[in-house]
Amino acid sequence: MKMIRAIALLFLGILILGGCRVGKNYTRPEVQLPEHYLFDEEKANFDDKLKWWNLFNDPELDTLIQKALHNNKDLLATAQRVEAVRHQLAIQKADLYPQFSYSGTAGRGNYAGSKLPNPVNSFNLIGQASWELDFWGKIRRMNEAAQAQYLASEHGLNALRLSLVTTVATTYFQVQEFNAKLQIAESTYAIRDSSYQILQYRLDAGIIPAIDLNHSRIQKAIAEAAIPLYKRLATQSENFLAFLIGEYPSQQDYANKLNVYAQVPEIPAGIPSSLLDRRPDIMQAEQELIAQTAMVGVAQALRLPSFSLTGLLGVASNDLSELTSGDPAWNVNGSLLGPLFNWQKNANRVKAEEALTQAAIHQYEGIVLHAFREVEDALVAIQTLKQEEKAIQEHVDAAVEAAKLSEERYDKGIASYIEFLESQRQAFDAQMSLTSNKQDLLEAFINLYQALGGGWE
Repeated sequence: MKMIRAIALLFLGILILGGCRVGKNYTRPEVQLPEHYLFDEEKANFDDKLKWWNLFNDPELDTLIQKALHNNKDLLATAQRVEAVRHQLAIQKADLYPQFSYSGTAGRGNYAGSKLPNPVNSFNLIGQASWELDFWGKIRRMNEAAQAQYLASEHGLNALRLSLVTTVATTYFQVQEFNAKLQIAESTYAIRDSSYQILQYRLDAGIIPAIDLNHSRIQKAIAEAAIPLYKRLATQSENFLAFLIGEYPSQQDYANKLNVYAQVPEIPAGIPSSLLDRRPDIMQAEQELIAQTAMVGVAQALRLPSFSLTGLLGVASNDLSELTSGDPAWNVNGSLLGPLFNWQKNANRVKAEEALTQAAIHQYEGIVLHAFREVEDALVAIQTLKQEEKAIQEHVDAAVEAAKLSEERYDKGIASYIEFLESQRQAFDAQMSLTSNKQDLLEAFINLYQALGGGWE
């Protein structure tokens, strides 16, 4: 009963002293946030659980994104590293509890510290227990840091998922952009080649000067050179898309759908303060700050003495058959270990961890600033690209009409061939510019969804 009472008092003392935990508890840094985004027109809430790529209503894009989320090698590798961190967290948590081990030996000889007259047998089986009492919260702070590192790795995985989805969608639209430009180049080349053949007949008949044929040849060559260029860019983008979804490059037929996405559903930016709890990279940076804050407590605890309990219980005998019949051997020890004089090593360790904590705070604040800049960039890009689209569309309409009129004027001998070629060139450039603008606008929408931290769940 006395032994039980003593053990109970010991555990009560451990629980009381175990409430001590040196170091400051984490509090989120105060960040001055803007009340609204500069270019947010609707001021409404953003749905972070929305799978925004479904808004394009494109089953092909949906399939590509699902394949990427399941097969992308970088994502799979990162997921396994997160799993490793989770197991490391469990390892760290085990240090809070007593550790048990056992050992056994069997031998025969005539030496046991000194020479014996006759050889003897020796058998023993011992169980051991050790427990570092976490008086100052060092182990709990280490667990706190390990927990935060695990959550940081989870948020990092979510950030990678979001980046992967964004890259797949952007690359998919780039493939369509290059295919659309390829079609424009091929149709333009067909027209210019036909025009060149007609001019060749006219030159042979002495109707036109050679300079007209040379100018026609130049424009035909420009269109012809654009064909392999956009074939190459489209194929390389398709190959990159195959890499993103974890497949080898193969022949694909991605139809040009840029005009289908002319009316993309707009998603409002939402409340600025919610960005802190939505962007996975911000949450990752905060968890890294939490981990670093806990490490200050660990460093402070290293300046204080540590207490440990060790126990031993076992049996020993010279005869294996009598190993369990005798009285057991036991021993219980308590130990105290603390720093006395180490040339300010532990004090400097605390200062180093405090400096790293300040660095983590600045890094967190910098990531928040970067996130708001990305949102603002995406919002202004959408607004201005829409304005550009209207102007470029007007340019296309006017240039195509001017090309038709110039061709009629040239056929009637009213306009020079240089005027006709200039009208054709402007129509070609305007169509290419409009295609680029459509892809840029789609990419700006995608960048907005990524900057707002939506879709990664």
